[in-house]
Amino acid sequence: MTLTPAEVARAIEQAHDDEWAYVLAATARVAADLDLAEDCVQDAYAQALVHWRTNGVPRRPGAWLTTVATRRALELRRRAAVLDRKLPLLVPDDEDLADRPDDVQFPDDRLRLVFTCCHPALSQETQVALTLRLVCGLSSAEIAKAFLVKEATMQARITRAKHKIAKTRIPYRVPRLAELPDRIGTVLDVVHLVYSAGSTAPSGDRLSRPDLTRRGLDLARMVRLLLPDSSEASALLGLLLLTQSREAARVDAAGEMVLMKDQDRSLWDRSLISEGLSLVEAALGQPPVGRFGLLAAIGAVHAEAAHWDDTDWAQILGLYDLLLTRWPSPVVALNRAVALSYAESPEAALPVVRALAEDPALATYPYLAATHADLLRRTGRREEAVTQYEEALTFTDNSVEAAYLTRRLDELRG
Repeated sequence: MTLTPAEVARAIEQAHDDEWAYVLAATARVAADLDLAEDCVQDAYAQALVHWRTNGVPRRPGAWLTTVATRRALELRRRAAVLDRKLPLLVPDDEDLADRPDDVQFPDDRLRLVFTCCHPALSQETQVALTLRLVCGLSSAEIAKAFLVKEATMQARITRAKHKIAKTRIPYRVPRLAELPDRIGTVLDVVHLVYSAGSTAPSGDRLSRPDLTRRGLDLARMVRLLLPDSSEASALLGLLLLTQSREAARVDAAGEMVLMKDQDRSLWDRSLISEGLSLVEAALGQPPVGRFGLLAAIGAVHAEAAHWDDTDWAQILGLYDLLLTRWPSPVVALNRAVALSYAESPEAALPVVRALAEDPALATYPYLAATHADLLRRTGRREEAVTQYEEALTFTDNSVEAAYLTRRLDELRG
């Protein structure tokens, strides 16, 4: 059975979305080197382009890719004696689990890889970026957009992180229970960014990437299973479930983006909302409330509103005030400005957004210009709004978001 190049490309893309983390985690065990493992996995995907076109897509693409990647890793280790001197860079399972009765085993090997990437020897930003690259297979450009930095900067950061892992021989193992509290914060950041990158894709012709949102939710569930007493782990899962509950209403039948204000709330998934609210309630009952607890509380206020006009914007504004004091961030400040515009007025929010426009971190952030444009539109300043919508378009690579901004422009110009 011979497939067309387009059919093979779709199969490869699907296999990347579904299997990347599994294949890399398994190959890392054999390669004993994360850089080598990634090279072998990429080579396996390249071989699939040729073999699958001639022989068809295997029944279990992940198993096929894992076999090819691990065989390549073993072959390279045999050929290059220098790699043997690196062992044990990644600690094998039997050594990892021996004489450790107090430890918890990960319910999924991807989390083992996440904790390796989130080792304390690496900076927090590097930990998150490296995990997004290795565990989720995101490109350097996608990760750079999530961090609001240039692609070259992010690529250099990832390369340095890999070199440091090799140099310091960071182990590929399950952290001990005593280590987990110090390691969990960064893992939660990773899971949140994985989901966020999928909830609104930085580029492409789809608003969301279900592969990443599914992966983020899976990881969030597993982290909570690993640490059921962590209020922040519960809060993060609750936040993601509440966000995911709105997914079916975010795009209409024509494929056009629908803002929360105009969404058909009957399409919201009530089972996800119920589960999410239960988790948020449990998390808020375990003070002190952390960053994800506050974000989840904001999501809960939205979920509990039957209609847009029922939204308790004063409560949301107060939660953002708390969040901004505990987690200062220009993006949080921008979201707070949106809440202010509804709790008070768009005129009250305009000076805040204009001040944020001076922050270099938001220089190319499309949601800053889009928010500015919306506030100007709501205050009747049509010409200024047009300018801001045009600026937002220049920084928007997602075609669904770009189409929404274009519709706004057409409305103002018409």
